[in-house]
Amino acid sequence: MSDMSEVFSRREKLGGIGRAVRRRIEANAAECAALASLFGLPAIASLTGDFELAHEQAGVIAATILLRARVTQICVVTLEPFEAVVREDANVRFVPAAWVREGTEMVLDAETLEGPDEIPYAGEVIDLGAVLAEQLALALDPYPRKPGAVLPEGLAAEADSPFAGLRGRRQ
Repeated sequence: MSDMSEVFSRREKLGGIGRAVRRRIEANAAECAALASLFGLPAIASLTGDFELAHEQAGVIAATILLRARVTQICVVTLEPFEAVVREDANVRFVPAAWVREGTEMVLDAETLEGPDEIPYAGEVIDLGAVLAEQLALALDPYPRKPGAVLPEGLAAEADSPFAGLRGRRQ
């Protein structure tokens, strides 16, 4: 996949981020079309991200993201295009690229053994657009189904059983 920042970029200077700052970014029509092409979608009607950014420590920026998008996907059952609304919350941390080279480890939450994605950056800017595009790619349903679409009756019954493929092999 090509570099997201080539398709959708919104650079934020680190010096503009204090203890907490909010930013809203939106993709224009050309950026939506380029992202749709990159993701293999018929269309993206809109893409908006609301970011809450805050300095943590030693150059680390914590970000909470609310992603909202309207996309056109192809139904895996009917092969018809349909519009879907994507709404996703995400947490990421922008970390200095030097951390990655030095092998600094991510701090994991002890209860869930999960932590926010860590995105390395170099210099004095982070790219909110590229991160939003990546979050959209992760949030898309890999097997989109148009509302109300159902498998044909005989096929649906066979698909429900893990032994469906063995039915015709009885002796």
